[in-house]
Amino acid sequence: MTVLMNGSEVVAALKDRMIKEIEELQVHEINSGLAIIRLGDRPDDLAYEKGALKRCEDIGINCRVFAYGETMTQKELIREIEKINKNALIHGILLFRPLPAHIDENVIKHVISPDKDIDCLNPVNAAKVFEDDDSGFVPCTPEAVIDILEHYKIDVCGKKVVIIGRSLVVGKPLSMLLLKKNATVTICHTRTKNLEETCRNAEILIAGAGKAKMVTGSHVSPGQIVIDVGINVDDVGDLCGDVDYEKVEPVVGFITPVPGGVGTVTTSVMAKHVIKAAKAALYRQQTHS
Repeated sequence: MTVLMNGSEVVAALKDRMIKEIEELQVHEINSGLAIIRLGDRPDDLAYEKGALKRCEDIGINCRVFAYGETMTQKELIREIEKINKNALIHGILLFRPLPAHIDENVIKHVISPDKDIDCLNPVNAAKVFEDDDSGFVPCTPEAVIDILEHYKIDVCGKKVVIIGRSLVVGKPLSMLLLKKNATVTICHTRTKNLEETCRNAEILIAGAGKAKMVTGSHVSPGQIVIDVGINVDDVGDLCGDVDYEKVEPVVGFITPVPGGVGTVTTSVMAKHVIKAAKAALYRQQTHS
């Protein structure tokens, strides 16, 4: 029987730990703070914002939304981010992307302080992922995948893992996290030859290409662990992942649903990073006082 890896179970376990950490910080008069920066009113941004606000409220993180119009200039955005960088009450910054076309993300990513860059936009944190430097921040989605595997006691050491997708947001950083745990990792993409065969030979298959239902029954083998990172809309307007759940679920041993899987855990990882940033701020405060 296939085990459904529900994100809600992972969230509940993370929540208990985070509440304790927040209480410990409050003893030192540190109230963890998150700034969400949003330009415009994209429906997906608003949906994620709503989830993030609720998650923060549930565990005791102060969350403030900085909402601006899509016509905001690049200079104005830089000025606002620099103000937030200096705000001692804010420990983490989450900037919704993609940004409007007239704003250069390659400029903005350098403006956010690495100490507050909880979703690994700044290249300083991206480099730390590849250097195995735990002082930085990993993108939230790859860390959510690791949290799910750990919660369900799936040891990746020595296992053959195939990742479909090579983005800097998911595929590449996730491969580094898995290599750190001694997995044997193969990254696949649109030009990979014999993709179905490569996927079938994996013990753990992670789909993160951003293509609705691309992983079918011919990509998987009995007993496999399948993690679906994709969030798409299918032909009838329903939310779906990169995995064709109906065809894959009866074959494999473990699978994450969409919705209710990796995406559910991502907001908890974001909250976990805010707490980590607050702890680091407290340490800097103590060592410089």
